[in-house]
Amino acid sequence: MTETYDYIIVGGGSAGCVVVNRLSANPKNRVLLIESGRRDSDPWIHIPATFFKVLGKGIDIHPYASDPEPGLNGRPSIVPQGNVLGGGSSVNAMIYIRGHRNDYDTWSQMGCRGWSYDEVLPAFKALEKNQVFDGEFHGQAGTLTVSNPRHRHPLSEAFVRAAVESGLKPNADFNGADQEGVGFYQSTTNGGRRWSSAMAFLREAEKRPNVTVLTERKVARVLFEGRKAIGVALLDGTVYKASREIVLAAGAIATPRLLQLSGIGNGGHLASLGIDVVADLPGVGENYQDHMEVPVQAETREPISILGHDSGLRAVGHMLRYLTTKQGLLSSNVVECGGFVDTAGTGQPDVQFHVLPVLVGFVDREPEPGHGFSIGPCYLLPRSRGSIRITSADPAAKVDFNANVLSDPADVETLARGVKAAIRILDAPSMQAIVKRRVLPRPGVENDAAALENYIRQTAKTVFHPAGTARMGREDDPLAVVTPELTVRGVEGLRVADASVMPTLVSGNTNAPCMMIGARAASFIERAVR
Repeated sequence: MTETYDYIIVGGGSAGCVVVNRLSANPKNRVLLIESGRRDSDPWIHIPATFFKVLGKGIDIHPYASDPEPGLNGRPSIVPQGNVLGGGSSVNAMIYIRGHRNDYDTWSQMGCRGWSYDEVLPAFKALEKNQVFDGEFHGQAGTLTVSNPRHRHPLSEAFVRAAVESGLKPNADFNGADQEGVGFYQSTTNGGRRWSSAMAFLREAEKRPNVTVLTERKVARVLFEGRKAIGVALLDGTVYKASREIVLAAGAIATPRLLQLSGIGNGGHLASLGIDVVADLPGVGENYQDHMEVPVQAETREPISILGHDSGLRAVGHMLRYLTTKQGLLSSNVVECGGFVDTAGTGQPDVQFHVLPVLVGFVDREPEPGHGFSIGPCYLLPRSRGSIRITSADPAAKVDFNANVLSDPADVETLARGVKAAIRILDAPSMQAIVKRRVLPRPGVENDAAALENYIRQTAKTVFHPAGTARMGREDDPLAVVTPELTVRGVEGLRVADASVMPTLVSGNTNAPCMMIGARAASFIERAVR
């Protein structure tokens, strides 16, 4: 017999776990969560510094690969996405950033009523259990623990000092009154452990008798009666019904794919694949955006990076210290520090730095040998836009993923300014005292515009923040997919609650904003029932 629930949530990631928690708080609601990945039971997930092991194993991520990108000199953009309970919040670097005030005010100006900074701030604060800050910009009564680093690597501390010496201002709270500046990131960690959306929200919900969680189940499509969403079909043919609503929270690549497979998207394209069109929404899968960064790396005079600390007796020592005290290197989120820089003089940061106390490689490139550290200048406000389009009515078929990154010259120019800003930090006294030589880019590249552009296109990589592919907007916006209440236009009983709905990317890491989106989606649903 087909089981029926009040609500079905597809995707147990940063946003989905919040939606399940909020809706199941009402004991009258029967809630089903369907997650394509497995449970977050791998112990490496919960030790902050070992997320690289999780990424390396590749079990709890789905590595989407775009088409070869002209903007990347023919390389694909490889975009790993969490495929486990907690989603990205179970595999990311745990950096807690909300974005800039202007990001949300811009959404509001674009017609997304109710999404200005002042209107979303209460949702951020209600989620947060900040162990340091409170007051106008922070909350301490939520279940998402946000904390300062328990470990500060000497290379991270040297970067912050050097950045200030280069003319940047120190900033102890990137989510407070002003985002600009450099310092140590707060992270979603609790007592030295990762505090993912699964830990913060789903664990509590799973104790409730009105919640069912299915893992390692893949949804093939949403089912409709006319224009009313009534359930979902899994790849194995199992059907689950929803008497009230279905919420898609599968991420900015999987959600538009699922919408298209369900008959929601560009009508001409879907009809050409033999898919019955439920709602002709040409914006589905369009407006793809992502944050890209390029490496600026230096070798250190002394062997002081974290290279080699994950093996041998040193690794044993780190683990013993962590198990007994929850302190030390393993309590670090590794990307301990960074900052936000206004390289264009607009009054708003356009570049973010992610700093690691080790020389890092890429999906298609081994790390440089030796001890050193890596600065990753990343643009925040991309102008390039890509697309996600299905190629078949078969849910198992690969999508046509055109990231189209660096197609707009302005994005290359921003990264060039970011690289030069990072090099200025390398040249500051606190860095020069420990740097043996710059590794990447090779000295002199920054003085040749053509060479620097080629370097950027050859080394740029994603920061894993895809967004925008089911964006919200006004009713008269032909490319808007969802309303400001996150309901899918043209149908009933279906919402989207993940980074897909962002009209433009937020200026920073997307984990916290996705949780906020999930919380607001739940509040919209509760309001609709009243």
